[in-house]
Amino acid sequence: MTPDIEPADSGDQRYYKRLFNFAWLWRLSHRPRFGIIARFLAELSPQEADSVLDLGCAALPEPLENIFEHLYPHVHRVTAVGVEDASFLEKRHPGLKFVRVPAGAALPFSDDAFDIGFSGATIEHAGSRDRQRLFLAELIRVTRRCFLTTPNRWFPLEMHTRLPLVHWLPPAACRAIMRALGFDFYAREENLNLLSASGLRALLPPGEFRVRLLKHWSFGFPSNLILIVEKTGSDRVDNKGEMR
Repeated sequence: MTPDIEPADSGDQRYYKRLFNFAWLWRLSHRPRFGIIARFLAELSPQEADSVLDLGCAALPEPLENIFEHLYPHVHRVTAVGVEDASFLEKRHPGLKFVRVPAGAALPFSDDAFDIGFSGATIEHAGSRDRQRLFLAELIRVTRRCFLTTPNRWFPLEMHTRLPLVHWLPPAACRAIMRALGFDFYAREENLNLLSASGLRALLPPGEFRVRLLKHWSFGFPSNLILIVEKTGSDRVDNKGEMR
């Protein structure tokens, strides 16, 4: 049995057309998200007064697909941004504001417009490395502190397709195999472009801020990368940061 979703064939709906699409496996694949939200709350200690940007909300009705809004305790302070229509979130979470933006465009917010930024598993869908670089630069520009997560390319299982190890191959070979197995959508760079820790760090814009690059572990492997960027005023440091 697969999750109960509205029928459609666009955007994130393809996420449900995967190998071994059993409900128990779907729930298991979401388990790391709970741990990542817990780390966000522990690392950034957001307060109710903080304005928060969620960059990359999903146009899917299942609550776990927008797990940040589902779990964040001060959701009325959130502005959720996505490239598809997720305006239903405003009804589900009173006080939340949804803003739709074109893919690859600058965000329609001023510098430091938000106290905190969050982006969960979205940058890998932003497209080329240049598009990903813009995505990260815009998240940093409009927030004072931000927390970004993305699947680790070196995790053994690629969770969008549930194919093991194929994504460890050079991109051209990986994409050819995905196409041969019927995953044409995820075989295109504009739809899935996985990152390693070094690749994520290479996307950072120049500037003076504190950077932490962490790993979230699942089933004994580092499944997700977590990037935390903080602008600290007079205490700013360079972006060499630390990793643990």
